[in-house]
Amino acid sequence: MDDAKGLAIAFEEAKISYDEGGIPIGAALIAADGTVLGRGHNMRMQLGNPILHGETSALQNAGRLPATSYKGATMYTTLSPCDMCTGACLLYDISRVVIGENKTFLGGDGYLKQRGVEVVVLDDEACRSLMEKFIEEKPDAWNEDIGVEERVYSKEGIKRPSS
Repeated sequence: MDDAKGLAIAFEEAKISYDEGGIPIGAALIAADGTVLGRGHNMRMQLGNPILHGETSALQNAGRLPATSYKGATMYTTLSPCDMCTGACLLYDISRVVIGENKTFLGGDGYLKQRGVEVVVLDDEACRSLMEKFIEEKPDAWNEDIGVEERVYSKEGIKRPSS
């Protein structure tokens, strides 16, 4: 599956979450052969579940899979993955992570690369616009999602790049 198609699935999920009143982050786990293993979106607001982010939702919806299913798989996500979702990608040895955008928030991109994961940032305007709209509308919900009291770009103190 090409990256535009994989990200389109993740973005559909992000829009679903936004329409449900949730945080607009979507993800899709795609096998090396192009099969969609799982797709999902952030459900923290909808279900009151603090660990059901986009990527973990996609993994949950994929269900129990043998370790070989993740070999060569790509996680498509609309936003740079947080520490928890970065860890989930590493735990399951996901080979590639394709990120819609990392301008509104920079998560574990560098750590994924350091651990040998191929990371592709598409700098997608639709992903960024939806996330910026949500952060403007519900800043407290966004801060809660990433575990901070005040808006940050990166938990490592990295400054937000100019757009």
